[in-house]
Amino acid sequence: MSATQPIATARSVVRLSYSIELKYEIAEQPADFVFNVHAARTPSQTIVVETLSVEPRIEPSMHTDPVLGNRYMRLRAGPGPMVMRYGATVDIDHHRTSPGLLEECPIARMPAEALAFIYPSRYCQSDRLRRFAAREFGHLRPGYWRVQAIADWVRLRVVFMPGASNSSSSAMDTLVEQVGVCRDFAHLMIALCRAVNIPARFVTGIDYGASATLGLPDFHAYVEVFLGDRWYSFDPTGITPPMGLVRIGTGRDAADVSFATLFGAVTSQAPIVSVSALDDPPNFHLPHHSTESLSTSGLTIA
Repeated sequence: MSATQPIATARSVVRLSYSIELKYEIAEQPADFVFNVHAARTPSQTIVVETLSVEPRIEPSMHTDPVLGNRYMRLRAGPGPMVMRYGATVDIDHHRTSPGLLEECPIARMPAEALAFIYPSRYCQSDRLRRFAAREFGHLRPGYWRVQAIADWVRLRVVFMPGASNSSSSAMDTLVEQVGVCRDFAHLMIALCRAVNIPARFVTGIDYGASATLGLPDFHAYVEVFLGDRWYSFDPTGITPPMGLVRIGTGRDAADVSFATLFGAVTSQAPIVSVSALDDPPNFHLPHHSTESLSTSGLTIA
């Protein structure tokens, strides 16, 4: 079997549970909401149970993206307070591969689903970083270790600092300011990967295992890079083991997968997020750092 078709090794199953509470106050006119907080269904991520409640009682409409699997919930609410609560328990059966077997996919053989993530996007201006990325990473041997070198480069040069960036901050801003939160780390890594012709995409989720010194649990952003014949997970912040990531949304950058998009005069409170893991060997194991490459997507698509 060639190196472009890596042999999977033994799997490691984790069971993670998370809950989200979002509170809003709607002004005089009704407002519309589009949420992307539901756990994604993938060949490796199975939803065991999920719950949803909206106060006041509103019947939402659901839509699942047929390609990426993002699950969107849309609803309209009248003036006054509104609370949305969602919870899910998921089993994640990671596809695990030896990093040394993972090669970059030549453009000529790249599937269409991956090709879409090699272009510049709103927050990942890879076209402006081509010369810089070529100088920093172009000399490295193509494959997993070049991608890991990019992730390490971002982690070592960007300081995790809540409040140091905003919803308009892009990869270029992070490169200059060298501070940010998880979405900024992800945007910069994605832009650098695309700049050397490696497909990379933005993933939102919930993470388990981050230090309590970083604050209360929150939504998390990480990166998936196309290597061999599937997407592999990388967290350039280094604050949580990739094995502890629950997938929610997948897109080109943060503009595609906001956890809540609001239309109308609405004020919001900070999200309340909790996450836990089941430790019950031999069936389930706590997330931990692994020397193997991990994937929770299927072949070529989500």
